[in-house]
Amino acid sequence: MTLFGTAGIRGPVAERVTPELAMAVGRAAGRDGDRFVVGRDGRDTGPALAAAMEAGLESSGANVVRVGQLPTPALAFASQGRRGVMLTASHNPPEDNGIKLFDDGVEYARDAEERIEARVDGENDTVPWDEWGDGHTAAVLDDYQDAVADYARSLGDDTDDPEPLADLRIAVDCGNGMGSVATPQVLRALGAEVVAINANVDGRFPGRPSKPTPETLTEFLSLLADGDFDLGIAHDGDADRIVVATGDGEVVHEDTVLAMLAGHYTGLSDAGDSVVVTTPNASARIDERVAAAGGRVERVRLGALHEGIARERDAGGTDTAVVFAAEPWKHIHTAFGGWIDGVTSAAVVSTLVADAGGLAALREDITERPYRKVSVDCPDAAKAGAMERLGTSLPEAFPDGDVDTDYGVRIDLPDGSWVLVRPSGTEPYVRLYAESDDVGALVDRATAVVESAVDAEC
Repeated sequence: MTLFGTAGIRGPVAERVTPELAMAVGRAAGRDGDRFVVGRDGRDTGPALAAAMEAGLESSGANVVRVGQLPTPALAFASQGRRGVMLTASHNPPEDNGIKLFDDGVEYARDAEERIEARVDGENDTVPWDEWGDGHTAAVLDDYQDAVADYARSLGDDTDDPEPLADLRIAVDCGNGMGSVATPQVLRALGAEVVAINANVDGRFPGRPSKPTPETLTEFLSLLADGDFDLGIAHDGDADRIVVATGDGEVVHEDTVLAMLAGHYTGLSDAGDSVVVTTPNASARIDERVAAAGGRVERVRLGALHEGIARERDAGGTDTAVVFAAEPWKHIHTAFGGWIDGVTSAAVVSTLVADAGGLAALREDITERPYRKVSVDCPDAAKAGAMERLGTSLPEAFPDGDVDTDYGVRIDLPDGSWVLVRPSGTEPYVRLYAESDDVGALVDRATAVVESAVDAEC
């Protein structure tokens, strides 16, 4: 596909995500259902794109519920029992925007996106004038906030306690994004004392870049280090991602957060076959925590957690339950809903911290090995041949490892170390991910194999 990427449609509004495109996608998507909720993040270009999307949907016969500005997970929540469209570019810069489609709370699978793209590229006419749909406005944010808070309470040690976070002081960096209208409110409803920064919605992201990283969160991490906080939480522009930090300003590795949640959900499950779905670049620390809790881990390509959940449910038996799904920074709380949800992650992580008596107690049983990501130059034309070579040469370089070639080439070594090589889908690189107590030596060894494979194709 050329229109859809790993997270819907995304790109600059000047040349890619235009009102014309939004209307065309709306006309194409509207043929799939008769009811759509349409929401947007805080970007300046959102109102125009939302208007074009609504026009496209209604002119194809669909009825539209306009829900305004809200986090992407709140739009997904509102799309249950119907379809949904979110206008957002997530963590991209303010000049970008995007389109994400939902069906009954779940992102469109690849085959559905292919269907929409084919319609956009082919005949995509409006229906007769007397078959056009109509629209109205509705408020869904309060219902979403209440549902998230109730779900977090259900996971606490005392499920009858309306304020399980009463002893926590939490800092939240909303990044001028949609987390501003959800996360502080939910945490306060759960009893926490919350200090929020960048908590006004501004689609130009004046406080910091929309993508939360250790480099963009320096001001926030200094606030944590200088204050008296139990933990910190930061979001991207649409609040589907979450970064967790300690009370003294250290970013907790995303795979450690994933391992904490995966192990907890597996331990809660009474299913005979508890499954956690994650991605090839996720750490072995997740496998270790899930295995210790009696479950198993299955992997799926990046951007396809919803497809992995469906696959495991279809392939499993009556005692199979997908208890959690996540890739770094993004989590699906399957007992709550089928969408990526940073607001729910904030509430759940905070509840677990409160019950454990601190974030450190949640981390103490997780083995955190050094992690590194490397990009090796590789022209797009050479990627297929290089990866074919690496399917043989990388296992030969690590003969004592377990090999998985479903999504690149991943080698898991007996000591818990691992290395993954996969082609970038958007840039002229082959990506190398590695985790090991001696990560430098592992990276050097694997990089030499990758460079040799690329050189042979160039």
